[in-house]
Amino acid sequence: MTTGRRTMRASAPQSVTFVELFFDLVFVFAVTQVTVLTAHDLTPAGIVRSVLIFWLIWWGWTQFTWTLNPADTTHAAVRLITLVATGAAFVMATTVAGAFGADGLWFAGTYVVVRALGLGLQVRVDLEHPDADHVGVRRWVAFSVIGLAIVLVGGFADPAVRPWLWSLTIVADLVAASMAGRATTWDLNPAHVAERHGLFVIIAIGESLIVAGTAVAAEERTTPLVLAAVAALVVACALWWSYFGWLKDALEHRLAAVSNRDLGRATRDAYSVAHFPLVCGIIGFAVAIEEIVAHPDEPAGAEVVAALGIGIALFVGSSALSWWRLSGRILVGRLAVLAAMAVALVVVAPLEPVWPLATVAAALLAVIVVETVRPERAVDHPNGHPTPPANS
Repeated sequence: MTTGRRTMRASAPQSVTFVELFFDLVFVFAVTQVTVLTAHDLTPAGIVRSVLIFWLIWWGWTQFTWTLNPADTTHAAVRLITLVATGAAFVMATTVAGAFGADGLWFAGTYVVVRALGLGLQVRVDLEHPDADHVGVRRWVAFSVIGLAIVLVGGFADPAVRPWLWSLTIVADLVAASMAGRATTWDLNPAHVAERHGLFVIIAIGESLIVAGTAVAAEERTTPLVLAAVAALVVACALWWSYFGWLKDALEHRLAAVSNRDLGRATRDAYSVAHFPLVCGIIGFAVAIEEIVAHPDEPAGAEVVAALGIGIALFVGSSALSWWRLSGRILVGRLAVLAAMAVALVVVAPLEPVWPLATVAAALLAVIVVETVRPERAVDHPNGHPTPPANS
């Protein structure tokens, strides 16, 4: 007997909706705060702190991505919960700079609110799936509580101890994801997974351009500044092409071909885990741009060139890792170009900063050309199943 009550679970797969995009924008704002935090302390210890804080931000976002995947995001209650989480995430983002200082509890508290709202909604939506065994979500929630407790304890702890406690959170989160991945099935729409991650990547790349654009708008137009800004634009466009030219759609096709039994693990590995260093790469690129446009006529410091090179390597290498996880094939061209780029950066590092930018731009363009001439992408058969790459 039907009651006519509208459920929070979508009756059919949905595309990304505006409430999800609004949620994503707040998290990308948090990414910009991590960029600022890193740029102000570009030391090994500072980078470790930035990675820790960004892991928590990323894990909060990616968990909500899983939550909203099967949810009906046109449902008033789902929208309300998402908007409340968005508000908490905004407060969390504003406390990034002081997360390892006086604002530790503010950051930890709002982070726990975001995660708790996501977990609660995830359980509710999963329980409305009549054919689900609910094992995965139950394990996920049970083990996630451990990580949340550690984060909260870290918020109360002495700032000197906090990084150690929050490092344990990464271990706890990965254990939770591993245990949840042992479930037989997950209620996921591969197209939605790919779209959410693609939107996050493209917005993050766009935010990196704001850094260069702000400098050009605020400073006198000198030749070194204009050249640096143009080079940064070329690099950002090449980053976009290296991901969206073919790889984003190919990843989606490969994920759609995964069996229901393996879908949860494949999504976890190729997106939730492998896209974390990918977005870290965008942050590294943005940090380098911020420093370069501030001093466009002076050779960039070794740490700035390293941030640029490592950032591009993380982006390109992590995208290759995602492809390997879903296809079993290594993008040899990408890895070879990255090796050549590293050598070239060492050579041009003492020159004006436009040259390191030109070097990474050339490397990215080489990746694009190589993969156009020798395509690695999956091509669909008429029956909808992807075939192996052309060079396999």
